[in-house]
Amino acid sequence: MQLNAVQSAAHALNEQIKVFNVSNEVELEKAFANFSKDDIGAFILVADPFFVDRRDQIISSAAQGRLPAVYFLREFAESGGLASYGSNLAEAYRQAGVYAGKILSGAKPNDLPVVQPTKFDLVINLKTAKALGLHVPPALLATADEVIE
Repeated sequence: MQLNAVQSAAHALNEQIKVFNVSNEVELEKAFANFSKDDIGAFILVADPFFVDRRDQIISSAAQGRLPAVYFLREFAESGGLASYGSNLAEAYRQAGVYAGKILSGAKPNDLPVVQPTKFDLVINLKTAKALGLHVPPALLATADEVIE
């Protein structure tokens, strides 16, 4: 779903994207090596548990390649990534607890509605933007849920 959304947005903006499928360490290293070879100017990391465990490695590789990146969890921006936009994990865990409570109280899981996130956090790391030589427009900073200075 995320890839389809990115592709649709790129098409609407008349931008080209290149997809790098990564599911192991070798592919991750190869992707970063290909970023400079293929003249990739930025990247978006879509949600995948594989990337969470490699957060520091990914942020470090992006910094070394001077690549702006948008991540799916705020922890990436808090750890030095440029920006993150994604669902609020604390709210998701809270909702999981609510569901567990309902099930423990006798509700049948099949009877519970599917709940999708309604709160998304935009976090911008101005330290990283400055290190990359990027200017973040004030209008974007004004809409951010958190700005790391």
